[in-house]
Amino acid sequence: MSEAVQDWSEVRSPSLDDVEILARDALGRLPATFLALCEGVTVHVEDFPDDETLSEMQCESEFDLLGLFRGIGLAQSGETVTGQMHNRVWLYRRPLLDYWAEHEETLGHLVTHVLVHEIGHHMGLSDDDMAAIEAAAEG
Repeated sequence: MSEAVQDWSEVRSPSLDDVEILARDALGRLPATFLALCEGVTVHVEDFPDDETLSEMQCESEFDLLGLFRGIGLAQSGETVTGQMHNRVWLYRRPLLDYWAEHEETLGHLVTHVLVHEIGHHMGLSDDDMAAIEAAAEG
């Protein structure tokens, strides 16, 4: 008996908008207490980090960075400095898709993981704290 083969002829890779939708969905599933702490943090999706970011983060390849928090985290916050950029999380589509293709997890799970990890940096959370928040979002 032969298995039915899925027709992949019309399937396209997830777009920047698709990854942004996954990120918004992930945010919607995070615990309210977690979300309240990250008020004002915006999420942006790009194909790759820019050259300055790659250099700053000492990346060997443009595929090395899945996401990044930019701004002043709650652990470091104090007075707002004039001209200070607001807090942002960057998700990088192509590195996310590359990682996804090589591992046994869903793209939604991966986006949630990276998002929680980057926002967790903003809040100064431990890896255990972030794992618990991620588990709550999945549950």
